[in-house]
Amino acid sequence: MYVTVRRYEGVTDPREAGRRVQEGFVPIIRAVPGLLAYYWVDAGDGVMVSTSVFESQAGAQESNARAAAWVKENLAPLLPNPPQIAAGEVVAIWAG
Repeated sequence: MYVTVRRYEGVTDPREAGRRVQEGFVPIIRAVPGLLAYYWVDAGDGVMVSTSVFESQAGAQESNARAAAWVKENLAPLLPNPPQIAAGEVVAIWAG
């Protein structure tokens, strides 16, 4: 499994960003082969975090490309700063 975490700081309207992600981006990422889970989290204080979990590195890379393009077109006014991105292979897991 591969995971990508994107941290966005300086989010100007977290509620609107969440609405747009749910309505616009979730359908896009659901179409990426190998998607296991996707989360968009309001971490407070103008910080939002997305976490994508894929079966393979190829799926994770595809999601990164789609996310970058979609955010640029649809969320730029709400996410004024580029995200901090961490991605890699899952090396330990627990799922309850």
